[in-house]
Amino acid sequence: MDRSDANERLSELSTQTTLLFRAHHGTPEQSDEAMQLLMLRYSGAVHRYLMKAVGDPEVAKDLNQEFSVKFLSGGFRTFDPSRGRFRDYIKRAVHNLMVDYFRKKDPARRLDTDYETPTMGDPGLVAFDRDFLTSWRQDLLDRAWDSLEDFERRTGQPYLQVLRMRVAQPNFRSPELAEALAPKLGRAMTPGNLRQTLHRARDKFAGFLIDEVRISLREPTREEVEEELGDLKLLEFCKPTLKKVNFDNEKN
Repeated sequence: MDRSDANERLSELSTQTTLLFRAHHGTPEQSDEAMQLLMLRYSGAVHRYLMKAVGDPEVAKDLNQEFSVKFLSGGFRTFDPSRGRFRDYIKRAVHNLMVDYFRKKDPARRLDTDYETPTMGDPGLVAFDRDFLTSWRQDLLDRAWDSLEDFERRTGQPYLQVLRMRVAQPNFRSPELAEALAPKLGRAMTPGNLRQTLHRARDKFAGFLIDEVRISLREPTREEVEEELGDLKLLEFCKPTLKKVNFDNEKN
């Protein structure tokens, strides 16, 4: 993967640490902008989780709005970056929102003291952690697909189309995949060229995933990125690309 492209992309995005600092210590304008950017960063995962949790689009919409209001009004200011990942803070905030929702819906349920009680149709916090992590994983994958689409639009390299076709047709051999792609690309592609393009597309996609994870962590180290990718079940896919990534906090 061309790391200069990734570094350029990272430089164009405010890191989470910078956003948190601006939200807490910046001018009113900087604070408002930082809070909105942080909210957008996690809104997809939060909304996807709420939809699965309550199963009602209108209820999920109301809960999502309640969460956004609390977030943008500064409710997140209690977050201490030294105590863990911002994703974990968001997860706890969403869990508290759901506890409040079900307590109001059924006051007889003691969700605040009995985490064995089914909160969202699944027993306990283990199910909650799993479902929220699934939502966060899908959100990061969506961002990586969007980045790959933007890269294809800017460069003309058909990485998105090639990788999408491979995902849609996992059992196709290279000649079959090349033949299926020809009408979409408007030109023929040899099996050898197809394999090379697919390799580069996977590398680019993995690089975008790694970038998204790095941005979501506070001063990320290689170990922290590996841990996050492991939690997301993406480490094996990203490992070859991750080996080529340089981290500022690594010793030369």
